[in-house]
Amino acid sequence: MSALIDPADLTHEIELVWLEEINDLDYVRQHRDRVTGRNRKPAFHRDGRLVGYAVLGANAKASRASGTHLRRVFWLAPHDRDSQPDGIYATGAPSEAVDPRTIAPGAKGYKTERSEGGPASDAMREMGITLPKA
Repeated sequence: MSALIDPADLTHEIELVWLEEINDLDYVRQHRDRVTGRNRKPAFHRDGRLVGYAVLGANAKASRASGTHLRRVFWLAPHDRDSQPDGIYATGAPSEAVDPRTIAPGAKGYKTERSEGGPASDAMREMGITLPKA
């Protein structure tokens, strides 16, 4: 989940590679996956499609036990809003979803009104919770 990503774990990121145009996407899911390399396109084994991934610098150390690196991958499931605009995420978004325009190397990104599918709800406004417009 994106909420569980510690920005300190992203310090070795030097670049993000987008495989799709992110300006057309309200949100992407982000996870840290254990992969074999620092910079090539990672293998992807989820039901959905890989949208992008982080590239790690040469100083990023591999795990001693497995020889793998933890890198962020950005992806979408078949039932996400871009494929099913009237589906389960017509409003709201998965917990690991963030607005791709808020992501940068070393920055985990955050939810916005756009990633959540529209303006804040009445309940959010009553509680004084606001999300950036991005």
